[in-house]
Amino acid sequence: MSAPFIPGAGERDVRLDVFRGLALLTIFINHVPGNAFERFTSRNFGFSDAAEAFVLMSGIAVGLAYSRGFRTGDAGQAVLRVWRRAGTLYVTHVVTSVVAIAIIAWGILYLDAIEIVKRVNFTRLLDRPLSAMIGLPTLGHQIGYFNILPLYFVLLLISPVYILIGLRNRWAMVGCAALIWLAAAHFRINLPNFPNPGGWFFNPFSWQLIYVVGIAGGLAVADGRKFVAFRPALFWGASAFLLFSLVWMKLRMGGLPGSSILPYYISGFDKTFLSMPRFLHAVALAYVATNIAGMGAFLSRRAFAPIALMGQNGLAVFATGSVLAIAFQVLRTSYEMSVLEDGALLLSGILLQYCVALFLSTVSEKKARRRKAVGEATTPSKTPLVQA
Repeated sequence: MSAPFIPGAGERDVRLDVFRGLALLTIFINHVPGNAFERFTSRNFGFSDAAEAFVLMSGIAVGLAYSRGFRTGDAGQAVLRVWRRAGTLYVTHVVTSVVAIAIIAWGILYLDAIEIVKRVNFTRLLDRPLSAMIGLPTLGHQIGYFNILPLYFVLLLISPVYILIGLRNRWAMVGCAALIWLAAAHFRINLPNFPNPGGWFFNPFSWQLIYVVGIAGGLAVADGRKFVAFRPALFWGASAFLLFSLVWMKLRMGGLPGSSILPYYISGFDKTFLSMPRFLHAVALAYVATNIAGMGAFLSRRAFAPIALMGQNGLAVFATGSVLAIAFQVLRTSYEMSVLEDGALLLSGILLQYCVALFLSTVSEKKARRRKAVGEATTPSKTPLVQA
């Protein structure tokens, strides 16, 4: 084992891109429930799933991408930069939700896919449409499988506060997040799920903990070091916990020991309030994966390039995958699918997401070359007028 590769200034850590790409692919497969391949996704091998990984890596990316403005003292511009990104997420969520509503409505009208109504939280759009139309833009009413972007939007809004705390003391930042997580779980604090009763499926007060751990990691990497240094005992302890989680899930052993007397958020597997086993599994997996010697070199191979490209264009890939997944749900509700048909359907969706990532990457590279050419043409010569 050795310390993981820490990218220099201006470099990308390929591990983050590949892992984020894998998380996006896993979310896409899981968002088409009942298919023959979801049994092979990460949620079947441990306490956490791709959602925890996605939020953790989002925090890392935020810590890396947005902390520089806060370090240089231009906090106002730095805050606006984070909030502009939050605005992009909000618009993306609303647009994809509207497209999803159209797809579901078409499936109900023309494919008799009425069974999908309850599964994707579509009932309020039918029996209380005016209330649902208020809930959709205010993020209270979220269609099933369209819950992650509202969470990420809220987390981005509060990111400047955490970044400012983390630049002074990263452990104090994580401590604040842990106290909020504990209070939210104990007192069941959540954002309202209007017009339905209850709260958000991904409770921001709970999920901000793993997001903030990600920010701490991103801030540490930006400083050229690790948030939690490699220690053999910690590495093997985390590995043992991952193995325990795998065995527990495969044997379907139910609640953890002490679940009858301990609070649900300590010993249970509640996803809304991000229970402790889910959180520990996600951070243990991240710690082990980033401390395996040669991981960066292994993931830099050509075979992982398409996945890395999808990770680099995560928002567009996620939005595309979300729309495709809801369309595939409609189809699978109306028609029975064989294993081969499931495979063909999912593979076509993955290829479409890759094409979106490739298109955006190509456009971005062309713009970068054009800006470079313009900059070189307009930059005056730096040759001194008087030679020494």
